[in-house]
Amino acid sequence: MAKKRTLLSWSSGKDSAWSLQVLRQNPAIEVVGLLTTVNAEFDRVAMHGVRSALLEMQAEAAGVDLWRVPLPNQCTDAQYAEIMTGQIEKARAFGIDAVAFGDLFLEDLRAFRERQMAESRIELLFPLWLPAPGQGELPEAGAENKKRSGSLAEAMQVAGLRARVTCVDPRILDRSFAGREWDEAFLRDLPDGVDPCGENGEFHTFAYEGPMLTHAVPVEAGEIIERDGFVFADLIPA
Repeated sequence: MAKKRTLLSWSSGKDSAWSLQVLRQNPAIEVVGLLTTVNAEFDRVAMHGVRSALLEMQAEAAGVDLWRVPLPNQCTDAQYAEIMTGQIEKARAFGIDAVAFGDLFLEDLRAFRERQMAESRIELLFPLWLPAPGQGELPEAGAENKKRSGSLAEAMQVAGLRARVTCVDPRILDRSFAGREWDEAFLRDLPDGVDPCGENGEFHTFAYEGPMLTHAVPVEAGEIIERDGFVFADLIPA
């Protein structure tokens, strides 16, 4: 039986890396590309601020082709929609059967992706999706999401996934978290209300080692800078 040719939405972070690991456990799926949006002006991964040089080293270690999608700086919603529509057309021409996303529990984000892809005839996969509590369980939503994310974060770290924090939202996290290892100590130090996987945008990471990579990507934290309301650790190849 032919495998399902799958593109993985790839931010360079831990959730993307773990999605690759999970997808590879499914014998019916073949991940054939890592789809990454890159700020064309700064040559860095959109939102995460990771240098393209590190992104390319990471993709080489993952053994999967990199599909770079250049975006203009200050990309509008209309521009983004047009560019991604073109990428979906390219994917269909390339024989892509599915696109996978590393979303955990944000229902509105998942619904947006489903609407965006509704007419593409390409299947959407969410390999890390954390199912909501069963009926009869009525915990406070934020606390339950944090519990589920915490369990996932622990599983990632136990399996050997290593990541550096590339970006933090200073409205939620102190700037001192930028550049830190995403490890057990980092999780212990998180303030109440911050998701252990940063699913609400509290922080972003760069995965540099793990079972989904053939070798570690040597990286270290450089200068800490603030731009567009976020604090970035300028990660550089070590």
